[in-house]
Amino acid sequence: MTTTIDRSIQGAGVAGRLSEILSPLVGGELPVRLTAWDGSAAGPVDAPKVTLHSANVLRRLLWNPGELGAAQAYVLGELDVEGDLGEALTHVWKVSAERGLGSISPSPSVILAAVKAARSLGVFGRPLPPPVSQARVKGRLHSMSRDRAAIGHHYDLSNDFYSLILDQNMAYSSGYWTSDAPEYTLEDSQKDKLDLVCRKIGLDRARGQRLLDVGCGWGSLSVHAAREYGAHVVGVTISAEQKAFVDARVRSLGLEDRVEIRLQDYREIPDGPYDAVASIEMGEHVGEDNYPTYVKALHDNVIEGGRVLIQQMSRTGPHPGGGPFIESFIAPDMYMRPVGRTVAMIEEGGLEVLDVQALRVHYVRTVDSWIETFESNFDRVVELVGMEVARVWRLYLVGGGMAFRDGRMGVDQILSVRPSCLR
Repeated sequence: MTTTIDRSIQGAGVAGRLSEILSPLVGGELPVRLTAWDGSAAGPVDAPKVTLHSANVLRRLLWNPGELGAAQAYVLGELDVEGDLGEALTHVWKVSAERGLGSISPSPSVILAAVKAARSLGVFGRPLPPPVSQARVKGRLHSMSRDRAAIGHHYDLSNDFYSLILDQNMAYSSGYWTSDAPEYTLEDSQKDKLDLVCRKIGLDRARGQRLLDVGCGWGSLSVHAAREYGAHVVGVTISAEQKAFVDARVRSLGLEDRVEIRLQDYREIPDGPYDAVASIEMGEHVGEDNYPTYVKALHDNVIEGGRVLIQQMSRTGPHPGGGPFIESFIAPDMYMRPVGRTVAMIEEGGLEVLDVQALRVHYVRTVDSWIETFESNFDRVVELVGMEVARVWRLYLVGGGMAFRDGRMGVDQILSVRPSCLR
């Protein structure tokens, strides 16, 4: 494909000056069509269109180079992307990969040119205030109080907000897609995922087992296990919004004798062991140093011979968390690692791993469905949480979907058993 460049205005105005500075850093022409606040433009005319509405974008990038500074500017509307955000980000990622930009570092002359340009454009100054939507958590990493604050930032936006993204049962984790039929829905994939979990941990209606649901979210597994498999379920969460939602749903379904939801940390569960334990996409939030404590809690709360299922996201690359944007705006203190290392840590905690099932491709379809629902409800989202938070979540969903699609992130169901002491 031939790229068309508008040479007549290349090098003119703010956009042209930025293009000249950035060219050595991006390995050639800009990967986007850049329009600056002075009306100038540079870059290929057929590339995705990015508009800088304010010099604040550059100041944010000076203090927070790369992903975080760009995300701050985007969520505040200082930077805009015309058209489909996913297509634009995909194009930029593709160009970056083709040019091997990860290996490029600025020379002293490029740095000096950038400093001179920044001075002349008036973007030097103290750091600008971060967006209101950016997380502010304090205290010792993964202390109970800090974990409550981090989880509250993510999950306590309101149940009404999440209902504009998720399926009817409010399952906020990867589905398990068993059909390509047009009538097969996100809700179907979540039911099939819940059935898969219940079968793997050996739930049987005739036995009426006790199930511990660690990090129960909005209760999709807790309710499903009770209704469909006759389990007596205790679900624990540290989100008050989630507990309120599940409690109301349990009452409406008449399951009070089978489902108890506690506002409780996983380190404080007092009444194990249970017949089975499940923890769906909660292990990413416990941190690296605390992961052995998390595994011990699962191990100690299941009977000998009882099964434990962890569904958990994995990540390769330089950022063990979700990356600067997700860690700052969505899930503070999140930590992910390659799945092999997680398996090793589970085994080191005394559980015997029986099976690992990769669900990455299922997450791609799940996030696509969430994006479709989110965009169809976008005006209602803005009414509920404001444009800034709406833009945070658009960027989060689109970027997260790309990470699963491109293999930078994965998700796996890891099934294990607590061995008998007689072995």
